[in-house]
Amino acid sequence: MKRLLLVGAGHAHAQVLKDWVASPLGGTELVIVSPRAQAPYSGMVPGWLAGFYRFDEICIDFVALARAAGAHLVADEAAGIDPERRQLRLRSGAALDYDLASLNVGSTLTPPRPPGVRVLSLRPLGRLHDAWEELLAAVTAAPRREPLQVTAVGGGAAGVESLLAALARLRALLPQRSVHGTLVALSDDLLPGMSAGAARAVRAALAAAGVTLRLGTVYDPAAANPTDVLLWATGAEAHDWPRASGLSVGPGGFVRIDRRLRSVSHPEVYAAGDCAEWAEPLPKAGVYAVRMGPVLSRNLRAALGAGGAIDYVPQRRFLALLATADGSAVASWGRWSAHGRWAWRWKDRIDRGFVRRFA
Repeated sequence: MKRLLLVGAGHAHAQVLKDWVASPLGGTELVIVSPRAQAPYSGMVPGWLAGFYRFDEICIDFVALARAAGAHLVADEAAGIDPERRQLRLRSGAALDYDLASLNVGSTLTPPRPPGVRVLSLRPLGRLHDAWEELLAAVTAAPRREPLQVTAVGGGAAGVESLLAALARLRALLPQRSVHGTLVALSDDLLPGMSAGAARAVRAALAAAGVTLRLGTVYDPAAANPTDVLLWATGAEAHDWPRASGLSVGPGGFVRIDRRLRSVSHPEVYAAGDCAEWAEPLPKAGVYAVRMGPVLSRNLRAALGAGGAIDYVPQRRFLALLATADGSAVASWGRWSAHGRWAWRWKDRIDRGFVRRFA
């Protein structure tokens, strides 16, 4: 009996499990390791922050998915991997042997922790849920009159969407209290890499929400204006343990993979999504993990003796739909961009459809 170990409840592994439900492989034990049973879909997180969705509406239920696939779900977190011994070490101190392993653990962030400030890190998403719910409970349990200051750090899609969403939700919950927003970004421009039209539309949405922009600025907790809430949405960082594992990693610590999504140093280990590094760096965006899913599923099955492997070919550009928390969204595709309520309805339909695929 061979063991296929899926490490992380990411978008790509949801596809692997879905395919296993439709066509299980005999002679293989399927095990998935995740500290949380519910995996939020990144595209719907801003809508949840804004209060448009309940948390369960944006999540893939890995307990149900694993049960349907006949897989064993281990409620734990990876702490290290020994690719020579083919063994995964867990936070609990336990270890799991494997014949084939796949990593879909996303990325993380290491925000500063200024005293007296509630810090919400946008990665990993599972921990964001607890921090956001604690913040909402705190501000509603003890009504106050002084202004509430919310600062987001990061001028990409995550920083923009999370700040607009947080402001919308807090203002709805605290109608008698002024809620101010500030966006700090190292870049001189918003949405680096996206169309100029999308950046203009986002800038207008931020202005309409009364957000103060501090672009071209390094966030320094000691020198920054006082804030009550800090949303940390800077560039993705790799987890520490792959770098220390002996797997080949890039300068940032992400696992280097080939065209078949295999580790370039240990081909019995696969990686997909944010934790992986392509030969030509790809943006850390959920759309790539989603597109990697079917390729990963097919190649894992091929490695187990079912069918042939295929190469992953990343798309040159992708559609980005950014929620502005006012019932509208910004659409960006290459140089093209647009903004309106129709874009939000489009985004909502696409996102709900994606999660529904795994119900």
